Amino acid sequence: MGSLIPFTRPDGQTAQGWLETPAGDSASAPGLVVIQEWWGLNDQIKGVAHRYAEAGYRVLVPDLYRGRCTLDAQEAEHLMTGLDFADAASQDVRGALQWLQAGGSPRVGVTGYCMGGALTLLSTVFCPEADAAAAWYGFPPLAYLDPARIRAPLLGHFATQDAYFPVAQVAELEALMAQAGVRFECHRYEAKHAFANELAVPPHCPPTNAYDPAAAALAWDRTLDFLGRHLATADR
Repeated sequence: MGSLIPFTRPDGQTAQGWLETPAGDSASAPGLVVIQEWWGLNDQIKGVAHRYAEAGYRVLVPDLYRGRCTLDAQEAEHLMTGLDFADAASQDVRGALQWLQAGGSPRVGVTGYCMGGALTLLSTVFCPEADAAAAWYGFPPLAYLDPARIRAPLLGHFATQDAYFPVAQVAELEALMAQAGVRFECHRYEAKHAFANELAVPPHCPPTNAYDPAAAALAWDRTLDFLGRHLATADR
């Protein structure tokens, strides 16, 4: 069972995050920072963290909203709009990566969903500690990315019917990464936004979102394969 723990950001401030650890001697297990959707640090994202822990990772989910979460889409949008993305990536996410490293994880990665997907890509710019990153149906405005600073291999899962992150922009993202020589493994799914969130079913979500079990399972398997290749080996 997970627990809320404090960790220190690079600027010295204290943040909190939800920690999940694998069974047995986990001190030297690879580390993974999981980044929330726009809802906050809720039970659903804690469950995602638990699944990654069951797969063998030490997992830390930074509490980006400082204890706040919501079920209302308008309130979620308000919380997300008030978040400083650069600060979240360079301080909260980086601090979480550093905490996992200090605790014994020889290699660390980042993965995130929706808003967390956008922050995952930003984190590869701001966090040199990241050895791999997997973004799920989310990316920041492309002008905010500096692919020349990205060293970690990337994995992307995107939905062809995504109303928030248009699939046409995924091609632009791919081209941007290719021009900079970034290793970017990109997959598209015939699905809507939030296809891996099991709570994305009526009446719990807007009609733009829809859980797709088949797409979710395929993306999950691809993610575990990707993380296994890049976090369980010595070569970046």
